[in-house]
Amino acid sequence: MQAWDLNYKVQVTQGRIMEWYMKNNGNVYVSFSGGKDSTVLLDIVRRIYPDVPAAFIDTGLEYPELREFVKTIPNVFWIKPKMNFREVIKAYGYPLISKEVSQKIYDYRLKPTGYAAQRFDPDSEYNKKYKNHYTLAQYRYLRDSDIPISHRCCIVMKKQPAKNFEKQTGLRPIVGNMACESRLRKIEWLKNGCNAFDTERPVSSPMSFWTEQDVLRYIAEHNLDYAPVYGEIKSENGRYYTTKCERTGCVFCAFGCHLEKEPNRFQKLKETHPKLWNYCMRPWEEGGLGMRRVLEFIGVKVE
Repeated sequence: MQAWDLNYKVQVTQGRIMEWYMKNNGNVYVSFSGGKDSTVLLDIVRRIYPDVPAAFIDTGLEYPELREFVKTIPNVFWIKPKMNFREVIKAYGYPLISKEVSQKIYDYRLKPTGYAAQRFDPDSEYNKKYKNHYTLAQYRYLRDSDIPISHRCCIVMKKQPAKNFEKQTGLRPIVGNMACESRLRKIEWLKNGCNAFDTERPVSSPMSFWTEQDVLRYIAEHNLDYAPVYGEIKSENGRYYTTKCERTGCVFCAFGCHLEKEPNRFQKLKETHPKLWNYCMRPWEEGGLGMRRVLEFIGVKVE
């Protein structure tokens, strides 16, 4: 499906959206972050159903340009989480490596003799039984460090506010998640498909089989307005790219940054948004996020 032609992908995505809309009697909304993926999603949805509202979760972790762009879009609810990022770190820990690794480290620390412990032990019964599964033995150094680590940032600052909004309004979400973004999203799509009608939190992910190239091409071919933090979208030898930011999730999120080539996201942040970078790197005791020590501990250069 990821190899399909873009025009066919758009048609299938439109079909998934219409199924979701009709199943929920029109009581749906678009989860809109202001990023390029959700910008494309909102455009596709509103070409079919112009009155579908969008919801933006104002976490305080967005690039300023994204927030300003969201303000230009009509019919958008602004939702505020109960905790800011610094409060989440203090209560739970930093988001490091990936959601899966952070969760297992968090679980292990709560119960060192529990299931999570087996994931870090290469000789455990679990790892012997599931040899092809993702072993976490290489992260024992991080598990045993004094750095607070957790996966709960996204839960507290995004998922819970979204669930509260859905409970209050009765609206069901349409999100721009794509399977190519992470292993967990791929597994989730393989399990539930684009429209997860029967899960604990029913959700539509009608662009699951898209790629980043599809998103960039759609924006270019439809001449969509998008957040200027990406710079220009250009094409070279048939491949699209942005001249500034490539991804614009939560500014301070460290998931996956250990895999990036230099300049990594934090090195770029220093050049593009020095005030945000200074706050991020400033020691915790001085009112910052204290991420210099954390990132350097996992081998990520910050400047």
